[in-house]
Amino acid sequence: MATHVKDTPAMTIVSTGTKTDTSGSPLQIPSVAAKKLDKSKPDIEHAFVEDDPRLWSEARKTAILLIISGASMIAGLCDNIQNSANAQIEQQLHASSGQISLSVSLFILVQGNFPVLWSAVSEIKGRKLVYLTSVLLFALGSAFVAVSNSMGLMIGMRVLQAIGSSAVVAIGAATLADIYDPHQRGTKMGIYYCAPLLGPSLGPIIGGVLTQVLSWRATFWFLVIWGGIMFSAFLFLFKDTFRRARSLTYQNILRRKQQLCFSDAKMLDGRKRVNEESLKDIEIQQYIATGGDEDITLSFADVNPFPPYVNIWRRKNNLAILISSGLLYGFASSIAYTCARTLALYYDYDALKTGLVLLSFGIGSMLGSILGGLWSDRTLARLKADNGGLSFPEMRLESTKVAMWGLPPAVIGYAWVCQEHVHIAAICAMLFSTGFFSIWIYSSTLAYIVDSNTGRSSTAVAANSSIRGTSAFVAVEVAVPLQDAIGDGGLYTTWAGLMLLVELLILLVLYKGKQWREASVEKERQLSTCTL
Repeated sequence: MATHVKDTPAMTIVSTGTKTDTSGSPLQIPSVAAKKLDKSKPDIEHAFVEDDPRLWSEARKTAILLIISGASMIAGLCDNIQNSANAQIEQQLHASSGQISLSVSLFILVQGNFPVLWSAVSEIKGRKLVYLTSVLLFALGSAFVAVSNSMGLMIGMRVLQAIGSSAVVAIGAATLADIYDPHQRGTKMGIYYCAPLLGPSLGPIIGGVLTQVLSWRATFWFLVIWGGIMFSAFLFLFKDTFRRARSLTYQNILRRKQQLCFSDAKMLDGRKRVNEESLKDIEIQQYIATGGDEDITLSFADVNPFPPYVNIWRRKNNLAILISSGLLYGFASSIAYTCARTLALYYDYDALKTGLVLLSFGIGSMLGSILGGLWSDRTLARLKADNGGLSFPEMRLESTKVAMWGLPPAVIGYAWVCQEHVHIAAICAMLFSTGFFSIWIYSSTLAYIVDSNTGRSSTAVAANSSIRGTSAFVAVEVAVPLQDAIGDGGLYTTWAGLMLLVELLILLVLYKGKQWREASVEKERQLSTCTL
């Protein structure tokens, strides 16, 4: 028989046996010898691709990092920039406090859960299209809010804003995974996450200044301008980092569609079926998934975001880390919301002064993100060297132990300085400490979520965004009733207990996560084999 060589985007497969498909073209089946030669085949994250984003210059990578960081600030600003203008909005649009609360809560809920759809589309059509579409929707939503004359229209357009601002939350981290190797991601994630962390602190300041000098509508025109700048940056300066051969979601969809086309063709032609045992071979699955995709085009109709999303949640290691991430973000949302209320009620601070106090939480968070990311990469490198040059994602979580000692005491300290209404300097110090320790831990968990879900990083980050948004929604909704009932002291002592739970879950993943993850991967591989 003739020997055939087939080059695919993900690997090279040598075949020494040939069968024909229904069109009479040779169907290449890797032989046992070919499998033996393929032992050095890279995993999907390191599959061979043209114009490899990880080989781009540092200048280009840094430009991409800055662009997505700037875009991610949109999400942080939108959460809080309205707060300074709420009194004026309520007066001019004749709104109730319930309607104002709904405009904020719905925004948080939609922004947290819509990334599931954005991530699925980005795994088929690439990152750039999603960025451009979402930022355009955000800018349009902001413009409509700025000209709104009723609360109904404003709430509806705030939802559109949330949809548009949510994309970068999901695929920003995935974009960094596209261009950086695991040993670099902790530092880069820390830098990237500074922007959305500063957003909640800068939002009240920017909103307060614009509302006092101009009007509440100026805050949303500011967002329109920022959205326009980011749209231009993505259009002219951003090069798509997505590569189909490195996307497990894309390859799974492609494999199913190719099998369907192959089965239909066989039924129509009536030719002899290919040996079933050969089709079940895992090497053939990989070949089908990566070869011949130039003849098949995937469309939006092929996108079902929920199976890969469910697969993320099925893994025990993911479940534990996602719960931890959600609680950390819920805590950050609660403290920003209730602190503003405490400062207004007991310190008689206006929106601008409140924003300046909350800036201490943002600065602490920013430093925790940068330093935590650096320490995360350093810890991973050290443990990798100690392990003979081999690493696994759970090693990164070792870096969180440093901050675990400080987080619960800092939260309890904040609880009681607020409860006793002490000098504002003490509140600023506790805000800085809680932000620093909580985000030190969070930056490592975010990098772990990306590292431990090879080939489906955007879906994993979308799952993280979903639980973050849901947790923040619940935290904000229950914050005021609990604050009124048990005070800041009781509320944040409770949060200190939840932070202990977060730390226990992370330690559980640190010591058991590798075993859980490998068992899940093997189970998914077996299920995939059985369906072929």
